[in-house]
Amino acid sequence: MRTISILNQKGGVGKTTTSANVAACLAESGKRTLVADMDPQAHLTLHFGIDPNEIEFSIYELLTESCGLEDAAEEIRENLTLLPANIDLVGAESEIWEAENREQILSRKLAASELNFDYVIIDCPPSLGLLSLNALAASDEVIIPLQPHFLALQGLSKLLETVEIVSSRINPELKVLGVLLCMFDTRTSLSKEVKNDIAEFLEASRNSGHPWENAKVIPTAVRNNIKLAEAPGYGKTIYEYEPNCNGAIDYRMVTGFITGEYIDFERDLEA
Repeated sequence: MRTISILNQKGGVGKTTTSANVAACLAESGKRTLVADMDPQAHLTLHFGIDPNEIEFSIYELLTESCGLEDAAEEIRENLTLLPANIDLVGAESEIWEAENREQILSRKLAASELNFDYVIIDCPPSLGLLSLNALAASDEVIIPLQPHFLALQGLSKLLETVEIVSSRINPELKVLGVLLCMFDTRTSLSKEVKNDIAEFLEASRNSGHPWENAKVIPTAVRNNIKLAEAPGYGKTIYEYEPNCNGAIDYRMVTGFITGEYIDFERDLEA
């Protein structure tokens, strides 16, 4: 089982869109996939057409030791299982604060489950608190979605610091897989400049011993695409809503980068 957190402390950068559509693409290709909603706003849960107010068990009950993964996880599509969230998750951090090894509750729950998955995709909340720490402690890899503007570079350094702390203290196997540029405008020089700056930084980190020493800018950026914004309103993934649009094409390529099954990125950032 390969577990990947989609992490950024800033909202509106494409975390949930990436989590939903990468998970859907993995499932579509036959991979048994669990997608976990760690955000109290429950946007990922809503993205799949699930009403957060109507779920019996959620990730809140899982983290507060009120149920197991088998109770909370719900198969929502072929090969795709959702670990949903609702507003109750707001209180989870304070409720588990006194728990032993509180950063590793999710990791223990995943390990104890008899459910088998090829991939686990975790949609982290827009903060670097205890919920995100649980996600990172349970993960093998991190993908960092960013919007291509210069303020994003400052946020990236904070994210990498957090990953390094978790790697050194809790989860030594944790690595940064890549940086994903979202809402990318191929017409602007700024987008390409930011992409080049991040690529240079990551290249300079080779053999550094940091958890991001092998990370890359994912070769396919996710272009601005209104269909990606519309699909959640219908409770659909992009593959159900408009499977041939630019957003669907881009996320297929991103998923290919993750699985290593696409080796020729015909539409890259210079296209």
